[in-house]
Amino acid sequence: MNFSAVAPKVFKAVLALDAAAREGLDPVLLELVQIRASQINRCAYCVDYHTTDARRAGETEERVHQLAAWQESSLYTAEERAALALTEAVTLLPRGVPDDVYQEAAQRFDERELAQLIALILTVNAWNRMNVATRKTPGTP
Repeated sequence: MNFSAVAPKVFKAVLALDAAAREGLDPVLLELVQIRASQINRCAYCVDYHTTDARRAGETEERVHQLAAWQESSLYTAEERAALALTEAVTLLPRGVPDDVYQEAAQRFDERELAQLIALILTVNAWNRMNVATRKTPGTP
């Protein structure tokens, strides 16, 4: 299904949310968050899309490859680790966002950055669900 063609108002609304959520966030951190959520949601299209964008933003192959096991890797900063932990908690929402995960993120990001980060996580999850539900795969428009 070409979602943008059959539901253009919804697609444009998600695009607008996506653009607003990105404001003020580091481009590399932004892509790491989007890749990790996409991995969790098994959205091959988004994993492919965001790993390409991460490389364009200057991310290394090594960090992209280790992202699935970021907790065991020494390649990520404390800020990135807080963002990735929050990404996992929000993406796996039925488990809830643990207080310690939220507090760590709140210590690493000011209130506006934290709001932007949460908005980014919500947006990438919307894209993942849209693409998985419509069977969008890498290499398709």
